[in-house]
Amino acid sequence: MPDTTGVAAGARLESADIERAAKFVREPILLDGEGPEALAPGTARRRAVEDALAELGDGRDTPSVEWRRRYSLMLGLERLLDAEHPKLKDEAELSEHQVDALSGTLAALVAEIEKPDSNGQQNGARARQERGEAAGEGGNGGSPNGAGASDDALAEDEEEPRDWEEPDASEEVIDEAPEDPGASRRFWFEHATGAGKTVAAVGFVEASRTGGILILTHRRNLVDQFIGEISDRGYGERLSPPLLDGADHPYGPVTVETYQWFVRNAARVSDAYSIVVCDEAHTALGEKTSACIRRWPGPVFIGMTATGALIARHVADLFPTQTSRFDLAQAARRGVIAPLRCLRIPPGPGVRTLAKVPLRRGEVDQDFDQEELAKLLDQGPFNVAIADLYRSRFRRVPGVIYTAGVRHAGNVAAALRDAGINARAVSGETPKRELAEILAGFERGEVDVLCNAMLLAEGWNSPRATICMHLAPTASRRVYQQRVGRVTRRSPGKEAGLVIDFVHPATTHDETIVTLHSLLDRDVYRGGAIVVGPVRRGRGRRVRVERRVVPVSDNPERRLAVLERELWRIAVENLNYSEQHAWAALAGARVTSANWRRAKTMLQHDQAKELRRRFLLTCVQRNRNHQLRLRALGEIALLREAEPFDDAVEIIGGWPHDERRAGAKVLLQALAERRIGRRDQAQAWVWRLAAATRDLHEQYAVQRWPETKRLLGLFVNSSGRAHGRNARRLVHAARQQDRRLAIALLAAAVAHTPEAEEVLRGARMRMARKPSAIARELLRNFPKAGSRRRRRRSGGEPEAERERLEDVEAPEGPETVDADEDGSAGGPQGEEAQAEAAALEPGARELAAED
Repeated sequence: MPDTTGVAAGARLESADIERAAKFVREPILLDGEGPEALAPGTARRRAVEDALAELGDGRDTPSVEWRRRYSLMLGLERLLDAEHPKLKDEAELSEHQVDALSGTLAALVAEIEKPDSNGQQNGARARQERGEAAGEGGNGGSPNGAGASDDALAEDEEEPRDWEEPDASEEVIDEAPEDPGASRRFWFEHATGAGKTVAAVGFVEASRTGGILILTHRRNLVDQFIGEISDRGYGERLSPPLLDGADHPYGPVTVETYQWFVRNAARVSDAYSIVVCDEAHTALGEKTSACIRRWPGPVFIGMTATGALIARHVADLFPTQTSRFDLAQAARRGVIAPLRCLRIPPGPGVRTLAKVPLRRGEVDQDFDQEELAKLLDQGPFNVAIADLYRSRFRRVPGVIYTAGVRHAGNVAAALRDAGINARAVSGETPKRELAEILAGFERGEVDVLCNAMLLAEGWNSPRATICMHLAPTASRRVYQQRVGRVTRRSPGKEAGLVIDFVHPATTHDETIVTLHSLLDRDVYRGGAIVVGPVRRGRGRRVRVERRVVPVSDNPERRLAVLERELWRIAVENLNYSEQHAWAALAGARVTSANWRRAKTMLQHDQAKELRRRFLLTCVQRNRNHQLRLRALGEIALLREAEPFDDAVEIIGGWPHDERRAGAKVLLQALAERRIGRRDQAQAWVWRLAAATRDLHEQYAVQRWPETKRLLGLFVNSSGRAHGRNARRLVHAARQQDRRLAIALLAAAVAHTPEAEEVLRGARMRMARKPSAIARELLRNFPKAGSRRRRRRSGGEPEAERERLEDVEAPEGPETVDADEDGSAGGPQGEEAQAEAAALEPGARELAAED
């Protein structure tokens, strides 16, 4: 507890003392509804009152510099934030995120004042050092545990031993970090561009009635902007020229200057400034500026930036405590700034070598070498193409174009003027008066496009600006966000800001070039769509929004999630090879009748037909719709390619009975109508499909020739050498029948030994010259599709029996088995075949007896 005059430590403060202190410091001590009991010992406000009373007891008329630095901002923020709706002097109400910045700073200040070992600066007439000396002489005899000095303790002149080994001389030894006594009083907050950081800074002006405020910014035009904002808010009488060489002003003077001025005059700046507001705090990270800030530990430093999160490691080095964050996405979602749309335009062939442009390291981050970038981009045809693009797609929409250097800006502006667009180029070389006239003309609508390199990336604010065109790309996230911030301010008639990136639509986040989607970590790009901010229906949209999307994340899992979520809106041609196949597999498994045509349309770019094959095969294998699987089989047949057809034959072998029968019918029809693969492949497929539908062909053969059942029974129930003899007997019997019955017999036979399998394979291969003929005969054994049930006639056959008989077709006149490739022909037909079958019956009985 600090020593006080007239108030005992820990005693209750009287109302009269509190009123005297409040009048002295020009701030209310007690808030609405509070009494003296609210000032508990050890609290920040209690310490402020005690030190104020101590200074009154010493005869001071105004608070000392030390008291103002320690307490003036804290008490002012308590007063300002006590209102339900905090307001400035002009009755402007602070928004929620601005209140967050003020309240976060207040919480950090209170914690810094109330921490137990907080001695702060010397306050009033009494030094804190006196308390430290008194504590050191306390009644424990100087020992922490109340005992005398231990024999184990080192003497003052004794060298302290090392508990570690020194590194070798070749190893790098890191110097100890220098002391930074003012680090605990340096805070920063991040607010998006256009979210009102300047208004938040004016909030600190309102809070500090006695402590001086120094506002630092990085450009002279921003100094004028701050001065105008402070005057418009009603604090013009507090503006003051710089206080130097010990000058004092106890009634809250406000000075606005640049960082360059601060570095030049750091040794002369008066201690009357209790608060230093650092605008665009990332620009204060330079070696000279940061050193000057560290050498001045007294004031409270408050850093403001829109890009702190992009370079947080550096900002946190100088401003350790972050008090508030209100980034671009949050600001857009809450409607504080305008939503942002994005268009990606692929650059020309001559610009695709951008990856070869080297990177140069700056004080804060790295970016492309601007000279090399200008050599690549500053080409006459390219500038003319940009002008034609702007005229054809954006017409008179106001915008800002960022170029690679001053000369490039002038050339682009000239090309735009030749295209009939009111464009001007500005740079640091532009005379101040001319620059002011150009910017004013842009606000009035006399100029539609401003071309610049970096002049308008920070500090320039125009609600009219709608288009941000990154003609010169950047590798710096900080620079990119500063550029984008020029089009985030809301304006009547402005539906959204439009950001144009000259990159391929499929550019991912791991590319060197920064894009709006990589800045905001968005997974999906859709041309012209809202990237951040609420999507509102209505008029005012300045660009056509595409329907298809492209995954742009560099995370494989997130990209796959996009493929699954946006399956039917993916621009498949913009995916990489493996992702195109993954999409084809997903689409094949999930396609329905409603989007079958869309799926085929999305595959039109597939010249090699690899994706089409993958899509169809996956549909055959995994789709739940049986009709779509049959449809996919038909389209696989239309490809007339051996490999996918072979896979399809293999897949339908695992289908359920009825579905397998339907799938085999589709493939047999394809083999009967067109040539697919080689002849030996087609023959193998025909007989594999016949085996998949063996029951159909066995049913036909049994109904057509009753001896079939006995021959097949002998063949199936035999084994060993007898199984081979029965196979040859079955083949011999088949050769005596007409072609349709012979094919049905061979299709119904199932061999169990290699010998029998070889006999059947030979017979099947010799059955016909053309596999299409066999396929046509097999198809005749399938039930007729679409036949309607007839009503049962009175006294007639049962309907089911009649339909069963209709399915078994009678022979269509005499037929002969096609000549084999070795010149042999089949045997007689009709009655002769039945006679030979009868003659064969005794031999079959003998074989059965032998078995």
